[in-house]
Amino acid sequence: MDGTLIERFAAIVGDRYALRAATDIEPYLTEPRGLWHGNTSLVLRPGTVEEVSAIMRLASETRTPVVPQGGNTGLVGGQVPHESGAEIVLSMSRLNRIRDVDTQSNTIIAEAGVILETLRKAADAADRLFPLSLAAQGSCQIGGNLSTNAGGVAALAYGSARDLCLGLEVVLPTGEVLDDLRKLKKDNTGYDLKNLFIGAEGTLGIITAAVLKLLPKPKGREVAWIGLNSPDDALALFGLAEARAGSAVTSFELIERRPMEFLARHFPELKLPLGLDWPWQVLMEISSGRSEEDARDLCEAILGTALEMSLVGDAVVAANLAQAAAFWHLRETLPEAQKFEGSSIKHDISVPVAAIPDFIARTAVAVETVCPGAHVVCFGHMGDGNLHYNISQPEQMPSATFLALYRNMNGAVHDIVRAMNGSISAEHGIGQLKRDELLATAPPVGIDLMQRIKAAFDPAGIMNPGKVV
Repeated sequence: MDGTLIERFAAIVGDRYALRAATDIEPYLTEPRGLWHGNTSLVLRPGTVEEVSAIMRLASETRTPVVPQGGNTGLVGGQVPHESGAEIVLSMSRLNRIRDVDTQSNTIIAEAGVILETLRKAADAADRLFPLSLAAQGSCQIGGNLSTNAGGVAALAYGSARDLCLGLEVVLPTGEVLDDLRKLKKDNTGYDLKNLFIGAEGTLGIITAAVLKLLPKPKGREVAWIGLNSPDDALALFGLAEARAGSAVTSFELIERRPMEFLARHFPELKLPLGLDWPWQVLMEISSGRSEEDARDLCEAILGTALEMSLVGDAVVAANLAQAAAFWHLRETLPEAQKFEGSSIKHDISVPVAAIPDFIARTAVAVETVCPGAHVVCFGHMGDGNLHYNISQPEQMPSATFLALYRNMNGAVHDIVRAMNGSISAEHGIGQLKRDELLATAPPVGIDLMQRIKAAFDPAGIMNPGKVV
């Protein structure tokens, strides 16, 4: 970038928050999996909406591309600048105030840089629940969660980030500020503009704050770790749980034995509730708004009937909050454990819940065809149809050889997903990783509409170029 232009941008936030040294910039240039590494001459860390607005006015005037970045936990490269170095990175980490907590309206207004765990603790301090929960919640930011429409382990009961948002404050590419921070649960006044920005991954504007829903905290919560023989049994158990408990089933996670083996190998200090005795395991959470006894009764009734029906082989119910937290820690550590097994090819897919057993069976054959000896590592949010269907490299295959199969493997798995009317991106977004595949395989009319929306909001093409569309 031109040095004079860099100085103009830096003057908006001050030298302290305009990062130019290579060592300061480096953490903003890559993402957790190391698949992309970009370049930039400048990382800006604005502290107010007014500064974001001024940055975008200058960017619009000078046609300077901007890449918004939250906690940099995204897994599809949407937050990483390109290698050209022509873009500036706009870090939202200093916009980290919680502006308002309203327990009567059950809302919280948080700026984009508020870390998800901080937001959840603020809700808890007000005796409320903010249910969005992710493994990366200690570092991901709510602006990024909204920009990618994050899902997580509680989406079954509470929905994804989109479902938890009532209003947004957004800085447009021109620097104009859309102030729609309303706490209304019902608003029928024209187009729902906020939902254009949720899931847009910073390609239409920059989310700077949001009005988010709070819920009453459950009065009772039971967490069970369950062993069973097959995905078909897991599907039948899920049907039984929903029939008995309805919306009180707040999480239903399916886990194959292989990721549990990885846990045992690389985190031996963690206690596996049922060891490695079962080919499939389920982590189920039941929440009650009435009482601890009600949650316990619901959980016991579900497991008792499932045992009688031979759907379940064994189960452990957490005896206290500490053990429940330990169960969830196991689930959250699964992606970390897979890293020790070498390179992996990942898929974040969703299919109709009823199709999950068939999907697992069909893709196992497809994976073996593409790469004989590769290891399927399957786990995820079965209750809402979202599986993290990951493939680890064979032991004797060089990493580069395995990763050269990335597109072939994606194609084989995603072909089955599309045949089931599913989605190739359930909760991680499109970013760089899936952009070309989206453009090649999505309905042409849908792509055309997205491109028209992009052109209307960002005619200069400066908002996170090359991502999504």
